[in-house]
Amino acid sequence: MLKSSIVIALVAAVLPTSAAIPQGEGETPLTKAATDPALQWGPCPAPLPQGCALAVLHGDPAKPNADVLLRIPGGYVIPPHRHSSAERMILVGGQLEVKYQGAPAATLNAGNYAYGPANLPHRATCVGTAQCTLFIAFEGPVDVVAVEDAID
Repeated sequence: MLKSSIVIALVAAVLPTSAAIPQGEGETPLTKAATDPALQWGPCPAPLPQGCALAVLHGDPAKPNADVLLRIPGGYVIPPHRHSSAERMILVGGQLEVKYQGAPAATLNAGNYAYGPANLPHRATCVGTAQCTLFIAFEGPVDVVAVEDAID
């Protein structure tokens, strides 16, 4: 009996309890629509040209794990650039052609997903006259670094 009590005490001391595992500690669940007029849109950071806008959905873009919406007008060209963070994207509206260095160009339609590895140069064009809206989840702080070389 003493032996099993010692084993149970050791297991309890080594295994984490549910109280020791943070479960969204301090966070509030939320839902937002890309078309919500209450979203606060601001200009895109340099070096992106004027005309695009960003809205923060969740997090702080200066810290890891920020979620943003990017909105660009039809015909808008996002010049070659890279990010220090990987990015996960879903096109919410419009049609967007994306080209990552070393990969073939791809055309995204609403609902399509794209993944961009950290520091991989890329460019994009909002095809047609309809505006493009893109959801982007960044793993690290959000930055945009211009790339002088053409994307093959």
